Amino acid sequence: MTREEKSTVIENLTAQLAENSNIYIADISGLDAGTTSNLRRACFKANVSLSVVKNTLLAKAMEASDKDFGELPATLVGNTSIMFSETGNGPAKVIKEFRKKSEKPVLKGAFVESAIFVGDENLETLVNIKSKEEVIGEIVGLLQSPAKNVVSALKSSGGKLAGILKTLSEK
Repeated sequence: MTREEKSTVIENLTAQLAENSNIYIADISGLDAGTTSNLRRACFKANVSLSVVKNTLLAKAMEASDKDFGELPATLVGNTSIMFSETGNGPAKVIKEFRKKSEKPVLKGAFVESAIFVGDENLETLVNIKSKEEVIGEIVGLLQSPAKNVVSALKSSGGKLAGILKTLSEK
């Protein structure tokens, strides 16, 4: 790879790192071609972008990025794949589901909405992260619940009160 090609790859990686707020670094070494193809299909279905990168180029892209990746550059050892997703838990779900059939991919680390997770032991935590839309939906549901209770109570007691008044007026 020439110096110009490396520079182009670093620029592209830096742009991808800037555009995405959910970045996973995984090890998929040792997977045969068929299994790797199945993993790529699973990622595609989950709207997760998967690509294999050179550690040195990714490290330089991380340095050039405006984001603080903390300890993630230290995980760039051996074979490295990078996963981008719009949802924070998308790649974690793909990895967890895929590992039911295979030992790989192994999570090296993740950058999710500026939070850094290092190590495969964080996979379950990442799977349970709720997306921004899910959290907003829960908050709206919680806020609507008391209002619905008050409205239904007023409607039911209002009906009783009207019934009582009607009965009294008829007497």
